[in-house]
Amino acid sequence: MELRIDHGVVDRCRALASAIAEPVGRFIAEHSTVAVERSVLRLLGVDGVGPDEIPIPNMIVDALSPQERARGAALAFGKALAETGLEPRALGEAIAAGTHALADFAHVPDDAARGAIRPFVEASLARIRARRAEREERLRRLPQLPPPLLYVIVASGNIYEDRAAAVAAVEAGAQIIAVIRSTGQSLLDFVPYGPTTEGFGGTYATQANFTIMREALDEVSEREGRYVMLTNYASGLCMPEIASMAALERLDMLLNDSMYGILFRDINMKRTFIDQHFSRMLNAYAGIIINTGEDNYLTTADAVEQAPAVLASQFINEEFAHRAGMPDEQIGLGDAYEINPDLQDGFLYQVAQAQLTRQIFPKAPLKYMPPTKHMTGDIFKGHLMDAMFNLTSVMTKQTIHLVGMLTEAIHTPFLGDRALSIENARYVMNTARHFGDEITFKPDGAIEKRAQNVLADASALLERVAEMGLMNAIEAAVFADVSRSPDGGRGFDGVFARAPEYWNPFESALRQAQGDTARAQGDTMGAKGDNRVILSLSKDGLK
Repeated sequence: MELRIDHGVVDRCRALASAIAEPVGRFIAEHSTVAVERSVLRLLGVDGVGPDEIPIPNMIVDALSPQERARGAALAFGKALAETGLEPRALGEAIAAGTHALADFAHVPDDAARGAIRPFVEASLARIRARRAEREERLRRLPQLPPPLLYVIVASGNIYEDRAAAVAAVEAGAQIIAVIRSTGQSLLDFVPYGPTTEGFGGTYATQANFTIMREALDEVSEREGRYVMLTNYASGLCMPEIASMAALERLDMLLNDSMYGILFRDINMKRTFIDQHFSRMLNAYAGIIINTGEDNYLTTADAVEQAPAVLASQFINEEFAHRAGMPDEQIGLGDAYEINPDLQDGFLYQVAQAQLTRQIFPKAPLKYMPPTKHMTGDIFKGHLMDAMFNLTSVMTKQTIHLVGMLTEAIHTPFLGDRALSIENARYVMNTARHFGDEITFKPDGAIEKRAQNVLADASALLERVAEMGLMNAIEAAVFADVSRSPDGGRGFDGVFARAPEYWNPFESALRQAQGDTARAQGDTMGAKGDNRVILSLSKDGLK
């Protein structure tokens, strides 16, 4: 089942996406953020909270002078490591307690700081490689069922209740568990500490909560004989910090979009672009699949009209991910089944968009989202809409399939709601498993014409964005009918220019790893030790 599309237009779209990303990339290279600097400290081993429950990484970065911050938190912290001989966590606790102050060690040479930090950088990256190796070993021993992989949400607000709901969902057939964050966490400029039992509409993303859910899913994976993947959110003001914690705790997927926080949470775009670049470098190294957020465009604007913007955003997201060292196999581009069900032949439009995305991004583990905008509370109609969504997903070979809930728009799903929805998806996926292999599209028919028009309009939109510049295009409400200012939104005060001697030891190490991988792949395709490609998604399943 193949659409006849103009591949010259596809190539043009990719070239435009590269031109769009280039000036943003230059800006990223010249700046950092407080969240990136806090991530460096967390990766070194700094953790815990000080007085008033303020996270120690926040206390350290906030205490730096503007001049020290511009050189990177690693240099100031490394000087204290060199002089005191303490481990990073112990030093962080001493700073939080007031026993030491980084300003007291300003006289220490920069070379001494770099030398003191390097062993901890190497140890941290070794831990991430070990967690990645654990995933690979478990996937070999406990292979997944074929995609579309059934992705199920838990969102009670209590990590222990989430754990119970997740295990029940896995036993009913779920293959991926996503723990939804508490409402508003993306707007917090700090990461809460420890296990949490109170949240609104979701559960706080903390390293302790990651550990609890990872252990639970590993246990049920062993019982079920298949590896269950864990997802959370690396978006918002703490995007790179959450990516750091996820890499250390072996999460498998992260929602990590280049524009979602800008458009839908009013987070400053400059900060978002910087934070997403470093977070994606970490994700690439850890083998974490990102999920992008184009599906959200369709919740604020008409799905038929916004289809070209969705495709244009997918091209831009792909380009930003490549610039961070991510291979196609880790770029989970988003889309959604959100066309008004009252539209005649709307199903044909849904198939056109899903198949177009699949063909343009053949190696990407696409993430397909269920109907939500037009769910009314009629659970019978909702169940039928989800079945049509399930059919579209399996026939167009989507990879990550968020299971739709018949009680969407009514309440947080009960265990029974999830079980019925998973049963619906499993039935359709089984009975129509090879449907897409048995049919062809009518030449110049409604589906093919729709796909061709969307591609042409996406190309025209990318031309417009390239001419305007991405930041100006966002301000002009090109995406999702939402306008944001380049210097507005939350977190702009956490963006700063790098000094000439700025140093981020993890950024340097990750770039070197990407270069080593590229050279190894150039010498031997698929060579052992590839740091970039961790999960291989084929027609037969997750390996």
